Amino acid sequence: MISAGDFRKGVTFEWDGDVYQVVDFQHVKPGKGAAFVRTKIKSVLSGGSKEVTFNPSERLPRAVIETKELQYLYNDGELYYFMDPESYEQTPFNQDVVEEAIKYIKDNDTATVRFYKGKPFEVLPPNFVELEVTATEPGIKGDTSSGATKPATVETGVTLLVPLFVDNGDVIRIDTRTGEYMSRV
Repeated sequence: MISAGDFRKGVTFEWDGDVYQVVDFQHVKPGKGAAFVRTKIKSVLSGGSKEVTFNPSERLPRAVIETKELQYLYNDGELYYFMDPESYEQTPFNQDVVEEAIKYIKDNDTATVRFYKGKPFEVLPPNFVELEVTATEPGIKGDTSSGATKPATVETGVTLLVPLFVDNGDVIRIDTRTGEYMSRV
């Protein structure tokens, strides 16, 4: 059990039939009345977030989130298969679990998978990935205005904005948290 007065960013707890993670919190002690904890929490299962006020002495059951590094193998059209590199056990995941991460993961890449009570609920790609540009318009010679960008599609199918000097076949580094171009490799 954890009391609301002990909330910190990243703490996970069970409440109201769901599992939540503290995104932000503020201990408030007004001049009159009792103290309270104002929090912004996010459901780890559904992804929805909301703001809730708790009494600091309120006790909630702590949720244990398990994290594993798994290797992405392939997609059979419906399911995405990942393998545990230690036990070689393959685990299929539905589209809704991997939809954000799969845009940045190639075959044989490693991803972080988060589980609650043995059920996967989130797949996280590495913070930075290096992918090859497969389709982009050639940059126009002489068009050197600063900050000019053009769309480019990488090998996983994601389209993002890149500088004009990036060409087909270039390998670029992408920040998966924002989906932005970082540099050429």
